[in-house]
Amino acid sequence: MAWTERILRVDLTSGTIAAEPLNLEWAQDYLGQRGLATRYLVDEVDPACDALGPDNKLIMATGPLTGTVASTGGRYSVITKSPLTGAVACSNSGGFIGAEMKNAGWDMIIFEGRAPSPVYLYVENDEAALLPAQALWGQSVWATDELLHRKHQDPQLRIAAVGRSAEAGCLYACIINDLHRAAGRSGVGTVMASKNLKAVAVRGTRGVGNIKDFPRFMKVTAEQKQVLAENAVTGEGLPTYGTQVLMNVINEVGALPTRNARDVQFEDAEKISGEAMHEPRKSDGKPNLTTNAACFGCTIACGRISTIDQGHFTVKNKPEYWGNSGGLEYEAAWAMGSDTGVGDLDAVTYVNFVCKEDGYDPITFGATVAAAMELYEMGAIDDEITGGLELKFGSADALARAAELVASGEGFGKDLGLGSKRLCEKYGHPELSMTVKGQEFPAYDPRGIQGMGLGYATSNRGACHLRGYTVSSEILGIPEKTDPLVSEGKAALVKAFQDATAAVDSSGLCVFTTFAWTLENIAPQVDAACEGDWSTDRLVEVGERIWNLERDFNLAAGLTGADDSLPKRLLKDAAKTGPAKGKVCELDIMLPEYYELRGWTPDGIVTPSIRERLGLPGQG
Repeated sequence: MAWTERILRVDLTSGTIAAEPLNLEWAQDYLGQRGLATRYLVDEVDPACDALGPDNKLIMATGPLTGTVASTGGRYSVITKSPLTGAVACSNSGGFIGAEMKNAGWDMIIFEGRAPSPVYLYVENDEAALLPAQALWGQSVWATDELLHRKHQDPQLRIAAVGRSAEAGCLYACIINDLHRAAGRSGVGTVMASKNLKAVAVRGTRGVGNIKDFPRFMKVTAEQKQVLAENAVTGEGLPTYGTQVLMNVINEVGALPTRNARDVQFEDAEKISGEAMHEPRKSDGKPNLTTNAACFGCTIACGRISTIDQGHFTVKNKPEYWGNSGGLEYEAAWAMGSDTGVGDLDAVTYVNFVCKEDGYDPITFGATVAAAMELYEMGAIDDEITGGLELKFGSADALARAAELVASGEGFGKDLGLGSKRLCEKYGHPELSMTVKGQEFPAYDPRGIQGMGLGYATSNRGACHLRGYTVSSEILGIPEKTDPLVSEGKAALVKAFQDATAAVDSSGLCVFTTFAWTLENIAPQVDAACEGDWSTDRLVEVGERIWNLERDFNLAAGLTGADDSLPKRLLKDAAKTGPAKGKVCELDIMLPEYYELRGWTPDGIVTPSIRERLGLPGQG
């Protein structure tokens, strides 16, 4: 059946832990991970609750293919209500802890309440305990990982933890697992810290053997691994350059948001690209990139492991940063590079290390610094407010110092930890925040990639590229090429990508497989593993059900169709250079068609007919 059929419920307030059976009826409707955990969230959490209050819950969830031999079967998600957006949060992570949870015999862990003092959860197969974490509070993720491994004397223990930024209340704090993999967006780490939960440490030795048709599963997974290996993106581009393969590509098409999205091309993009990571440095002859790396079960290995030049100003007197750690992915390189105007690869790598070390989202961080730089440039904030931090576009020193302040939650770091929406509102210029629903949009400018604009506007977790990655079609021609500058047909494209991605996110597999796979490749793997008949059409329906369930939660939380919008800069200020020169995002054309295709009302409300067809909870 692939599911372990067991949930671990942790009441932090009382300190009690109990096992309970998985709702298999819900599993048939929502599959696992993102979808299934959201179904539990909807059932158990008031959408109007305080995201940082004890009534919110935090769910760590695996998918039915997590921990199996399926390629990329190492994923898990963290689901909660977001403190950054007030919307549903679902942050997906790779690494190894998801597979470890599954090997320990758990489909998900549900945390509720708030511990009276700092604790961490220790899980070893069927056994689980809340242990004191006072000695870990105030420590970074990296230090916490080291201390827990030293305490438990098990090198195979897998740990997810929050850092100092979460403890200080940074609204976009992550949960970091395996040192440099992140459930990264929407402030899930902030919720975890608000519950006085410092870490989750898991060791599982039971294995994952609950497969419906094991011989067929082995056959179909082997066949699909070959598809990945033979694909130019998953077999060549991503292993060689990681997601950073996109930096020069997106810059050339004129869709690289630069200097807080005032521009769409960055003159120094090449200096912080995937190609640049391969080039030997003049100082020591070593490249930024040490090697690539893979998460559990992954045959793509897009992860980056990097080192910084020991003579670089950021680490010259900090030998603790001289070793290898998780290197730049495209989104982080963009946010802390082109969006801030910084073309210094080592500086951006250092800041990425700090983000992982103390657990906060590099996308929101970089975009918030970019907004602060524009505020500083126009005089809305000054040296007195920033504590002497000269926030000028292109300043690698300012970027590095800002990262350190957010990590510690000190000085102007408190303001930066609010995210750009609240920062810009505080200093009188909300129009400078490049956000949707309070979350910063990533590394694709909607003026140059129209479908992404609609995707950002309608994403259930605030601006996000991974909720419907139309770049595959609009830029890379996967599964078929569409014109990125044309808004016609993009509503259908976005809906299709959103529904398919929701299904992939619920399976336990990585969305990067979809550069080579469609749901027609994934459905046979799910069908061989899971009880029931899992066709491509059924996965599409599951994805649509999940999307509407999330939408329902958000509407109940107080969001409306008015929140399905974009910053005025993208709607009114035309691109100044590149292929999209003279264009704005044509959201006004795409959004009404999108609502109609969804079967929603003209103001974006889920209709009774859709609710009935999909069997959403709470109707009637």
